Amino acid sequence: MMTLEDCHRSNSQKDRARQLRREMTLPERSLWYALRDRRLAAWKFRRQSPIGPYIVDFFCHAAGLALEVDGRSHDDRYEADRTRQAELEARGLRVLRVSNDDVFFHMEDVLNAILGALAGDGESPSPGLRPPSPAGRG
Repeated sequence: MMTLEDCHRSNSQKDRARQLRREMTLPERSLWYALRDRRLAAWKFRRQSPIGPYIVDFFCHAAGLALEVDGRSHDDRYEADRTRQAELEARGLRVLRVSNDDVFFHMEDVLNAILGALAGDGESPSPGLRPPSPAGRG
């Protein structure tokens, strides 16, 4: 469960979140367009949202759902991503990871997966991370 501590952020973390909002990747921008202004079944999402020591790509506070868009830069960060996900889950959050390619080529499936996670039974919608693909595609 998130604590009051989780809500207090350092100025440097707030500045970093602001910078990440200005410098969103194309897949993040595409997904944000589908999520912003309660466009997905009236659920409110924040982008580049600080949670504890992390900044997640998208966050729905009401559902306790963090969305992470993973690109090629995550291919060699499997262990770090797994640790990060475990720590977010230990805070009572659920984490859904989607790839850049899925956002680009399968947006409807991504949005359906998000809707499924929002309506979920409380378990993490991404029980385990997939190892990086051999082709280096995120």
